Amino acid sequence: MKKFDSKVYLYVAAACVLLAIGLALFVMFSSLSRSEQVEYVFIDDDDTQDSVFAKVSPVANKMAMAGLKTLMRHTDYGKNIRTGRYAINPGEGALKTFRRLRNGQQSSVKLTIPEVRTMDRLASYLGQKLMMDSVTVAEALLSEEICQHYGYDTATIAAMFVPNTYEVYWNTSVDGLLERMQKEHDRFWRGDRESKAAQMQLTPVEICTLASIIDEETANTAEKPMIAGMYLNRLKKGMPLQADPTIKFALKQFELKRIWQNLLTIDSPYNTYRNEGLPPGPIKIASIKGIDAVLNHADHDYLYMCAKEDFSGTHNFATTYKEHLLNAAKYSKALNERGIK
Repeated sequence: MKKFDSKVYLYVAAACVLLAIGLALFVMFSSLSRSEQVEYVFIDDDDTQDSVFAKVSPVANKMAMAGLKTLMRHTDYGKNIRTGRYAINPGEGALKTFRRLRNGQQSSVKLTIPEVRTMDRLASYLGQKLMMDSVTVAEALLSEEICQHYGYDTATIAAMFVPNTYEVYWNTSVDGLLERMQKEHDRFWRGDRESKAAQMQLTPVEICTLASIIDEETANTAEKPMIAGMYLNRLKKGMPLQADPTIKFALKQFELKRIWQNLLTIDSPYNTYRNEGLPPGPIKIASIKGIDAVLNHADHDYLYMCAKEDFSGTHNFATTYKEHLLNAAKYSKALNERGIK
């Protein structure tokens, strides 16, 4: 009888062990995510083990979450939290997710550089999209020392940014991002664009500066090469560009609908009515279409342009000042009729 009882106890103990193992395997390998699509958690440099729990919990199954907590609490994870953007994939268990978090195997983000007008706006945008403080970004872009490290100054640094979409890590540093942008800039210009700029005897910064003005003059891509040709004609003749967008930039009043005569007296190196040649740097991050419009500008004899009176977003071009005054009068009349000030 005692022999029988000992066998029963042994079988029960074995069953309990197997049950525990099965439960552990279920907890560790059953899907952590409750979602049928990939979810992401963003772990900051001030996160703790408990705050990581709080970020994962909303997308996790309770049982699998218990397994993840167990793994974290019985390892040194709390002392070695890795920042980043981490995928919580459907069907993946707590063990696999834990390994990803512990080893810093983060997922990249798609970052699109916007065609903003000022570097503080770029800093604000980057602060929203990446794990970096917008103030720190702004300070870097306003630092002559940092800008010079990349071959620019605070007036020309906008030319380093090419408004494409890039895959970067969410926790990339400001220095890391700037290094990446410089490499992407060099890759963008290498070859045909660089060759065309050299033939025009203009640097990439100068091309970007002119492209930024053209971008602000029109949203009509087809017309941009015409405008580029007109401004290049002015530069060759030593005429001031007289570009209204540069006045808006100098005043930091981008909402202006009309540039009055009294605004043209502003004392600024960006006032292209008072100063000949290009302004000190781009008045925005130039678009790729704007850059290519300058590099592939139209050849013509026009020296003047004025917005069309039909408000189509295109322009009337003229070779003589007399013809230009007629175009300007038509546009001014149309503005007055619409009450635009």
